[in-house]
Amino acid sequence: MVSRKAVEFALFGIGSAAAAAGLGALVVRRRRLHSFTKTTDVQPDELLQYPTYEPHLTEVVTDDGAHLHVRSYGDADAEPIVFSHGWTCSADYWYPQINALAGRYRVITYDQRGHGRSDVGTRPLSPDILADDLAAVLAATVAEDNKAVLVGHSMGGMSIMAWAGNYPEQVDRLVSAVLLASTATDSLIRETTVIPLPQRFPRVPTPVGRAVLGSALPLRPSPVVRQAIKYISMAPGATPAEVAFCEKIVLECAPRTRGVWGAALTDLDIREALGNMSVPTSVLVGSADRLTPPVHARKLARALDDHDHLSRLIVIPGIGHMSSVEAIDEFNAEVVRLRNL
Repeated sequence: MVSRKAVEFALFGIGSAAAAAGLGALVVRRRRLHSFTKTTDVQPDELLQYPTYEPHLTEVVTDDGAHLHVRSYGDADAEPIVFSHGWTCSADYWYPQINALAGRYRVITYDQRGHGRSDVGTRPLSPDILADDLAAVLAATVAEDNKAVLVGHSMGGMSIMAWAGNYPEQVDRLVSAVLLASTATDSLIRETTVIPLPQRFPRVPTPVGRAVLGSALPLRPSPVVRQAIKYISMAPGATPAEVAFCEKIVLECAPRTRGVWGAALTDLDIREALGNMSVPTSVLVGSADRLTPPVHARKLARALDDHDHLSRLIVIPGIGHMSSVEAIDEFNAEVVRLRNL
């Protein structure tokens, strides 16, 4: 059996971080902040601050009556980029991208169901909900004559893939390119490296992973919680400002939301949706990502390349799960490259 100590650490740790919560491809490996064209002259810590751009608010009402909170920044006629955040985060997670990109593009963010200011609704939570909610957001914000680039982090990437699986006719009609960051299609429990296990257990036992993902343990700010968040969702080199930014967002997530969505993702399997990703799609991951390790990104890239949809596979050395916060310039540069295709 797995030791009680390991299970208790896993339950507390993932609850604390909440995860936040031939390829024929170009594999790009960059050193952080070197050999790189920056997308803004603003310092990284400034990009983590509340945006100076005034948002346009849109309330989207789903079929089951849930209200989804949608914010758009920048010129309404500019080229749109739609950002979909991950588990236990909110639209606030995208401050670094809003601050860097809203001066040139229409930056659209939304709170996933049950997160931030969006209702949880009445439907059982599942990848189909992620797909339907993204479809509703796109219907309210994107026009066919001004296609969007979709950017998804973690569960946000799963939202995009689930949407492509359920709404294949919308992919080419509304979207010009996609970035899937720090995400996966399946095997979330089996492949995670977060939970410390004895050597005789090369994989996380499913019951342990299920208990961890479904945990609704209440969290409060403390040095221990902050350290757990950093260990689980970020790399050792993450700055105090980056850790504090992610900690604030994760702690704002309601424990029930964390638990019910975590349970819903336990048996995730949306691999077949990749056949419908019919636009240039990049896959990005940090080499130090414990929640969705690079093995997931490589599987994604192989599947996309098999369908001739892979644009790039980008592995950023020394970066953890919160790639769009820990490697802002690298992340934003790929968004801009896709937007300019």
